[in-house]
Amino acid sequence: MKRPTIADIAKRAGVSKGAVSYALNGQPGVSDATRQRIVAIAREMGFSPHSAARALSGASAKAVGLTLCRPARILSIEPWFMGLISGFEAELGARSYALTLQVVATAEQETEVYRRWWGERRVDGVFVTDLRENDIRVPVLQQLQLPAVVIGGPSDTGSLTQLWSDDAGAIAEAVRYLMALGHRRIARVGGLPDLLHTQTRTRAFTEVCASLGLDEAVTVSSDYTGEEGGRATRRLLIAGERPTAIIYDNDVMAVAGLSVAQEMGLSVPGDLSIVAWDDSPLCSLVHPPLTALSRDIAAYGAHAARLLLSAIDGERVGDVEEGTAHLTPRGSTAPPREP
Repeated sequence: MKRPTIADIAKRAGVSKGAVSYALNGQPGVSDATRQRIVAIAREMGFSPHSAARALSGASAKAVGLTLCRPARILSIEPWFMGLISGFEAELGARSYALTLQVVATAEQETEVYRRWWGERRVDGVFVTDLRENDIRVPVLQQLQLPAVVIGGPSDTGSLTQLWSDDAGAIAEAVRYLMALGHRRIARVGGLPDLLHTQTRTRAFTEVCASLGLDEAVTVSSDYTGEEGGRATRRLLIAGERPTAIIYDNDVMAVAGLSVAQEMGLSVPGDLSIVAWDDSPLCSLVHPPLTALSRDIAAYGAHAARLLLSAIDGERVGDVEEGTAHLTPRGSTAPPREP
C-alpha cells in the first residue's frame, strides 16, 4: 500500500525528479505544457505538492479519516454514528491515532477528499460508510491503494475489507415477532433508498412478508430525520387501511413516529405497535419505551478500527460478518386491539 512519490510521478510523466519538483512547486525550468501534464498526473495519483517534505520522509500521519455524505445536521441527532465513532476512538486512542471527520454533499466530493487526504499525508487509512450500488468510491480507493474498511455490505468491494451484519436476518426476526403477536398489516419506514443496506432491508422485508402471507406490507422511504420520519408515519396512519405495526430504520424516526401516533390520538401499543432499528438510550427514555433491534454499535466501531489499523500495518485483512441485531421487546409492541 505504497503512497505515490515524486519518483513515481517522474516515471509516469517520463521526466526527471527535478522537473517534477519544479512543476509542483511553481518554479521555472519546465514548459507550461509539461507543468500541466505533471500536475495532472500528480493529482490523478493522489499526490499533493504541499506534502513533498512528508512524502520524502515517509512519515506516518497517525490519523485515519471518516468522510460522510450526509446532511451535517443529521450527525447531531443520530445516535448510531455517535456510537460508531465512540468505538473508533476507543481503539484509535490506544494506538495514539486521531480521527479526521469531514462532511460532504456528494460521492464525487468524497472521492476528492480521499485523494487530498492521501496525497497530503493527512491520513493513513479511512472508514467508508453508506455503501451504494456500483459505488464510485471503491475503484478510487483501490487505485490510490489507500487502506480502507467498508462498514456495511456484503457487496463487491474488490480488495477493500468489509465489516457487516445480517440486516436481512434482523428484519425477518422483527416481522415474525409482530406476526406472532397477531399483526397482519405491517409497514416499514425505511432510510435513504439509494443506500445498499436500505435496499437489502427493503428486499428482505418484502420477501419475508410475502412468505408469511402479509400482502399489505409496504415500505415508505425517508431520510433518517425525525421530521421526515414523522411525515412518513402520518401518511401511513391516514391511509384507508392503516397499519397496526410499523418498523423504523432508525431510532430517531421511531421516536418521531411515536409522537405522531400520540398526536393523532392513537394508543401505543394498543392501536399501533412500533419497532426501532437500532436501539439507543432514546428508545428507553420515551413512553412507552420502544421495542428495538439491538446490537453493540460501539463494539462494531471498535472492530472496524482494529481491522483498519491491521491493514495500515500491512497485514492481510479479510471480510468479517458481525453478529445479527437481536430483538429487544419493550412496551411499544403488543397484540393488535380487536376491531
